Amino acid sequence: MAWVILLIAGLFEVGWAVGLKYTEGFSRPLPTVLTLAAMAVSLGLLGVSLRTLPLGTAYAIWTGVGTVGTAILGIYLFREAADPLRLACIGLIVLGIAGLKLTSPH
Repeated sequence: MAWVILLIAGLFEVGWAVGLKYTEGFSRPLPTVLTLAAMAVSLGLLGVSLRTLPLGTAYAIWTGVGTVGTAILGIYLFREAADPLRLACIGLIVLGIAGLKLTSPH
């Protein structure tokens, strides 16, 4: 169950990272409130997952999920570059996340 919680925490990290763009420097109230709420949920769920998962593994996976999700949404929502080298690097992060999960004792 800790892995599911960690994945959800990572997805909320994507939400707050993308939300930061929509706050326009925290000048828009609704996006700001939603972004801060996503931050709180993300960190809270990360904390819950750390009850049983190793810190280094959980943190690396949490940031990896956030990084990959944010990069993909950046490409999709904000027309950021999607050149082959960038996509390959995102793929390497995914492989790293999978490797950490596969080698974790929990």
